[in-house]
Amino acid sequence: MKTTSLPAAPARGRSAGATPPPGDARPAGRGPRPPLRRKIADQATAYGFLIGGLLCFILFSWYPAIRSVIIAFQKYTPGSDPEWVGTANFTRVFQDPEFAAAWRNTLTFTVLALVIGFAIPFVMALVLNELRHAKAFFRVVVYLPVMIPPVVSALLWKWFYDPGAGLANEVLGFLHLPTSNWTNGADTALVSLVIVATWANMGGTVLIYLAALQGIPGELYEAAELDGASVWQRVRHVTIPQTRFIILMLMLLQVIATMQVFTEPFVITGGGPENSTVTVLYLIYKYAFLYNDFGGASALSVMLLLVLSAFSALYLRLTRTD
Repeated sequence: MKTTSLPAAPARGRSAGATPPPGDARPAGRGPRPPLRRKIADQATAYGFLIGGLLCFILFSWYPAIRSVIIAFQKYTPGSDPEWVGTANFTRVFQDPEFAAAWRNTLTFTVLALVIGFAIPFVMALVLNELRHAKAFFRVVVYLPVMIPPVVSALLWKWFYDPGAGLANEVLGFLHLPTSNWTNGADTALVSLVIVATWANMGGTVLIYLAALQGIPGELYEAAELDGASVWQRVRHVTIPQTRFIILMLMLLQVIATMQVFTEPFVITGGGPENSTVTVLYLIYKYAFLYNDFGGASALSVMLLLVLSAFSALYLRLTRTD
C-alpha cells in the first residue's frame, strides 16, 4: 500500500538558520537600551557627586576672582560701603613709584629663572638618565626639596645667606673665596632669590624631563653613535628635537609660575633692600594688608591677571590636540 508523507510541523521557536523578521533586527553584542528613567537617575547621581566640587570651585576660585575685578573699580576699605571710582585705582597704581620697580623686578626674576632655573633641571635630567646605579636614590634626592614646605625652605635659605654666621659665606671663607652680601645687597638679592626658587622647585621639572628622555627611542642614539656624533651633538640633534614640545610647555609654565613669586621676597628679604626684590604679587600684598587699599590691590591683580592670561592662552593653544 502506498503511503503519503505529511508535511513536517513547524518547529516551536526559531531555528538556528532562520532569518529574524525585519522588525526584530538588533545590533549584535548590544543589549536592550536602558529606560529613560534609569538614564536620568544615572546622570543625577553623577552630577550629585560633582556638585560638591563644583560648589567649592565656584566659591573659592570664581567668586573671589569676579569680586576682585569689581573691587578694582571701587574705593573699598573694610567697615565702609564701597564707592564706585571707575579707573581711579588704576591711575593711582600707575603713578606709584613702586609699580615700575615691582614689574621690573618681576620680569628680571622671570628672565633669570629661565636662564638659571630652566637649564639646570634639563642638565640634571640628562645626567640622571645616564646613571646605571642608584637611580632611585638620586631621584629622591633631587625631588626632596619639593616636599619641604615653601616657608620652611625660605627660612633655611635666609639663615644660609646670613652675611654674619650664614653657611654660604662660611664655605666661601673656608675655600678662600670672596664672600657676598647675598640678600643684603641690592645688586645680589634678586639673583639669590632665583637660586632659592630654582632649588625648591626643580625636582618636579627634572622628573618630567626624565620621563620625556626615557621615551626617546634608543635606535636614534645608536644611529648617532655609528655616525660618530659626540655627546653634545647627540644632545643637540637627538635629545632636544625629541623633547622640544616638553621644553616649550615647561618654559611657558615656568613663566606663569615665576611671575607670581611671593614667598621668597616675603620671607627672606621683605621686598628690600631698596625695593630691589619687590615683586608684583608682593606689592599686591602691601596694598591690601599694609596700606589697607583693597581697590589698588585689586587693580594690580587685574593687571597681573591679563598678563598671565596671555601666557595661559598661548599654553592652551600649543597643547590643543585635533
